[in-house]
Amino acid sequence: MAKVKGKLSNNFCPQPLYLYGTYQEDGTPHFGLFCWFGWCWLGEGDGSLGAMVCIGEEKTTKDLIRKNGVFSANLAGEALLPLADYYGCTSGRENPDKMKRLPTVEPGQVLPVPTIAESPVSVELKVLKEEALSQARLNGESAPGSSSLFLCQAVNVTIEEGLTDQSVPFLERLAQAAPVITSGEERYVTLDGRDLGGWGEPQNKN
Repeated sequence: MAKVKGKLSNNFCPQPLYLYGTYQEDGTPHFGLFCWFGWCWLGEGDGSLGAMVCIGEEKTTKDLIRKNGVFSANLAGEALLPLADYYGCTSGRENPDKMKRLPTVEPGQVLPVPTIAESPVSVELKVLKEEALSQARLNGESAPGSSSLFLCQAVNVTIEEGLTDQSVPFLERLAQAAPVITSGEERYVTLDGRDLGGWGEPQNKN
């Protein structure tokens, strides 16, 4: 099939959803939903697995990550989607009681971060560097950007015990983890192509 010039988008490059977890000053867990997440390799030896985490506009989650220098990235499986969608569609700055809806919170094993028991995989991350990203030039002038790229070291991971059983084929374990992915067309979908609703819809199912 012939290829044609298209509009720049990530519509067919879906990304998994993660709930980033940090603590507020009073010790209350705080979570936000994000998908601009990629893995990287930091070098040889222990502590070499890293993550490239991009967060857009200024928001409470970004404020807390900057302040604390650590956070968790909790993979959102299908069971977590209603809560994840709520976090993704609710501003912490505009809704101070946002965290009245919480998952089952467990403390990080290595870093002082909240992790989510219902998540199949939780990664504890230490921020190594923040890089401000600028927007494309508009009308020939430089426009200030609000996105930030955090380069992080993966310090620890907790994973559902069943996912570590290598006697079970990987695809079966992946189906058990049931990660939710999203795309530029604002839909939540499964890896096997089932539609889970548009952004803002799953939160109303619980």
